[in-house]
Amino acid sequence: MPDGASFNVLNYNNDNNYYAFTQDFYKKLNEGTNMSTESMQTSNAGGSVSMSDNSSVGSSDALIGHPGLKPLRNNAYSPSVGQSAFRPGRGIHASKDDRLPLALMDSRYPTEGLANYEEWTINLRNLHMGPPFAQGAFGKLYKGSYNGVDVAIKILERPGNNLEKAQFMEQQFQQEVTMLANLKHPNIVRFIGACRKPMVWCIVTEYAKGGSVRQFLTKRQKRAVPLKLAVKQALDVARGMAYVHGRNFIHRDLKSDNLLISADKSIKIADFGVARIEVHAEGMTPETGTYRWMAPEMIQHRAYNQKVDVYSFGIVLWELITGQLPFQGMTAVQAAFAVVNRGVRPTIPNDCLPVLTEIMTRCWDGNAEVRPSFVEVVSMLEAAETEIMTTARKARFRCCMSQPMTID
Repeated sequence: MPDGASFNVLNYNNDNNYYAFTQDFYKKLNEGTNMSTESMQTSNAGGSVSMSDNSSVGSSDALIGHPGLKPLRNNAYSPSVGQSAFRPGRGIHASKDDRLPLALMDSRYPTEGLANYEEWTINLRNLHMGPPFAQGAFGKLYKGSYNGVDVAIKILERPGNNLEKAQFMEQQFQQEVTMLANLKHPNIVRFIGACRKPMVWCIVTEYAKGGSVRQFLTKRQKRAVPLKLAVKQALDVARGMAYVHGRNFIHRDLKSDNLLISADKSIKIADFGVARIEVHAEGMTPETGTYRWMAPEMIQHRAYNQKVDVYSFGIVLWELITGQLPFQGMTAVQAAFAVVNRGVRPTIPNDCLPVLTEIMTRCWDGNAEVRPSFVEVVSMLEAAETEIMTTARKARFRCCMSQPMTID
């Protein structure tokens, strides 16, 4: 962090301790547990639900000591369900020592309803668990299948000794189910269903075989990024977000880790765990999202609206054009401080198309009222796409540029 920086901007001593479990974290499997204040990429490509456990990373082994959950003996779960999940030779790789799938599949505990969304309750007999490919403090993300279709399975552990945290996670679970059940768009990850058990919650969505946009961009480092592809992907995101905003929702954590590439190469927006219905009032929850993509008003705990997603999109568009991680060389906290106190934004390449430069600079403007709506962004990107197709069909941008990647 720059000399003289204090934490008054970020307000880490938040009385409600929301920060303790609302910062978005990932943990690569089999790696250490010391995490920074930003998410890590998943350890395998393709999950269509991002983990939003939002606290310092821990182990799901805490479930072992969960009140009311006794150690399970071999074959203690339902044979028709448990064996279908863990039967050898079926391409199922979940470990028998993994307590989260065991708790989910344990027939001794009833499947609880989904409030107003009973029709979305999954039938566990048709769910086949595969290997985990990401984990966080309170759960894991698994690949699997449901009714023979590849899916991503998010299993969250209910905290057994922290009522406040359990209530927060219950709210997040209900919120994500509500949003996914009501959002149907080609550029929104498709909701398959969900269920609740006394000790765990489960959300199932389509599986994106191409992994996240961030993973895709990381693999393309030191190689040119086709401009036509960058604009096409940006259009997918903008169209999906125009739909989300049209339904009066805010995503609040729009970033390349939460943008998934489907089999047909289209982009799907995922992870609505910290999204919420927009209300025009004070008291919106601060410090959600991830600092590199976070609008300054959120970092400063000021009132905000849907335009925070537009700010994040400006950063995402820059990523798509350059292939780089925003604020390379800075920690997430340093980036947040620079954005708020010094007005720093990522450096736009000199050869960037003027229309794309205009979109980025308007989207990440410090004044939310200056930022365009996603309907406007779609229109501008369509104009850029036409220009590229007619006058710059083979245009490409360099994805290797000198450091640092920011300017004041």
